[in-house]
Amino acid sequence: MPRKIKPTGAQKRNLLIHLVVFAIATAASWMLYDDGTSGWAYPWPAWTTAAWGLAYIGHWCAVYTSYEDKGHEEYTRQANN
Repeated sequence: MPRKIKPTGAQKRNLLIHLVVFAIATAASWMLYDDGTSGWAYPWPAWTTAAWGLAYIGHWCAVYTSYEDKGHEEYTRQANN
């Protein structure tokens, strides 16, 4: 059974930076949305929020759900020959 890899401090820091930048950019895009427009305006920030949110979920999964690959050393040995 493969072992779960514990995230390093740098990985956790980078994930936190990703979250902070995501939150600031999302808040800014929603504040700029519909600025002075009369009537209905297309909710364009929804696309960037959804895409960036999915990217953040993927980043979180990569940090906290990684498992060791027992065959990696063999693969790199064969690839370097």
